[in-house]
Amino acid sequence: EHLDGLMTSCLEDFPDDDMSELADYTAGIAWGSITDRTRDGHARIIKAYIVFHTQRNTEWDATAVTHQTPYDIRAFITQKCGEKGKGYEGKQICISQALNQFSTAVSTCAALSYWYRHCRPNESVTEWRCDEGTGACCGLPTRARAVSEFMIGLEKMKARSGKVSQSARALLCEDMHHLNGYCMNATHLPEEQRWGVVRYAAYLFAWLMLLRIEEVVTLKFASVEVIPGEHRCQITKIRLKTRKSAQTGVLHTWRLWANDADPQLCPVQALICLACLYGPQMPLKGPLFLQIGKFGDILHDQPVVGAGG
Repeated sequence: EHLDGLMTSCLEDFPDDDMSELADYTAGIAWGSITDRTRDGHARIIKAYIVFHTQRNTEWDATAVTHQTPYDIRAFITQKCGEKGKGYEGKQICISQALNQFSTAVSTCAALSYWYRHCRPNESVTEWRCDEGTGACCGLPTRARAVSEFMIGLEKMKARSGKVSQSARALLCEDMHHLNGYCMNATHLPEEQRWGVVRYAAYLFAWLMLLRIEEVVTLKFASVEVIPGEHRCQITKIRLKTRKSAQTGVLHTWRLWANDADPQLCPVQALICLACLYGPQMPLKGPLFLQIGKFGDILHDQPVVGAGG
């Protein structure tokens, strides 16, 4: 109960005694800057952080910021992300159990930045400085060099272990070329080749527009407008469901040009391939990316879900 009260008092965006209409409006904006789910995840991490250090030292002050605070943050991340075989927990502390250890560390840093930003609302959120003479500390402790170097080390460990991002946005140009070669492989069975056309088009659009696969497969024929007389493709009026970067749903517009220098990365070529696959009798309505049956037939009433099977 004391812990909940401590967190509530530190995480208020505006004073309770300000009842003006402007205060209510601005508080709503501040409160809506992150979703309830993210905020709840931050609260879980912050609670675990406070409990972890209080159990180690009953005199530890959760709201104090000293030269030791970055090392407290590092110790907590190590405890949560370290290998079980070495005495650490080695488990996830945020909402999704599918996240790897580095993602857990990133989530922890975000939550503790949120915590210390509210503990000291007038401090800079972009730097960390500690006066060795006076011991006075300024800024966010999560910005300290000790934390940054530790996070870089975790990321390098992740790379050495062979873990790669599952996001299409993390793919490189070379990766897209390899993906094109695989999806468009003429030696595949006809139904596999057809699936390859749909899959590659979805991944290419996700890559070009910095979308997740589950977002790009929600596109519809009505989302695409080809500008007549110009060899380019404009993606207009794409309304997606709630996204991580647009929690309330926002109308986004992208303009994608043809890429004659590299046809494998050309959105116009991808649309042409889809048009050839679907055929001239295909009604231009409904989902843009459709599933392919086991015999290579177009399943008009079954849009691609996720990464397309």
